[in-house]
Amino acid sequence: MKKVKILECALAIGLFFTLVWGMFSLQEQQQLADKVVRLHVIANSDEEADQELKLKVRDQIIGRATEILEASADRNDAAQRLSAALPELRSAAAEEIAAQGYEYDVTASLEETEFPTKEYDGFTLPAGEYLALRVVIGEGRGHNWWCVVFPPLCTASTSDVAQTAMASGLSEEDVGLITEADSGYVLKFKSVELWQSLKGMFS
Repeated sequence: MKKVKILECALAIGLFFTLVWGMFSLQEQQQLADKVVRLHVIANSDEEADQELKLKVRDQIIGRATEILEASADRNDAAQRLSAALPELRSAAAEEIAAQGYEYDVTASLEETEFPTKEYDGFTLPAGEYLALRVVIGEGRGHNWWCVVFPPLCTASTSDVAQTAMASGLSEEDVGLITEADSGYVLKFKSVELWQSLKGMFS
């Protein structure tokens, strides 16, 4: 009985420190989210043809968004430029869809979106809420494609991720976190995921 109580106490202490760590990790995630804009392209369905179409639309959106955001000073400036360019971005997506022989509707919006932890080539972003450029093709029921449109990490090579990120306002700490140079990044990301799960349970 005594061993059970000791174990329960140890588990409670472990949970407490995990939650405290998660609280600070969540702050780091939120500070990071205030500096980036994600890209979220959602396919009509999981049919192979629809998934291929999604990637063609993605390429059009990345190309146009990169041009639009080339002179952006920070996340707020990037958001304003993207918001003003939403009709143009939607038209670019619609033209590509039509060129591929489809008649799907498409929408382009800029909105806060929940993302899971996601690994990319050269960097990882923790789970959480981020401002995202969302492009939804047709029914929007297929697998989606995520990346970062500001800073332009979608198009940066692995070796250029840190330089590209800092040139757009991310700090060395931010870069250390997303490039896994932070030795505690795994625990931090798991802690953020726990906080997001708890938030979902109580919301």
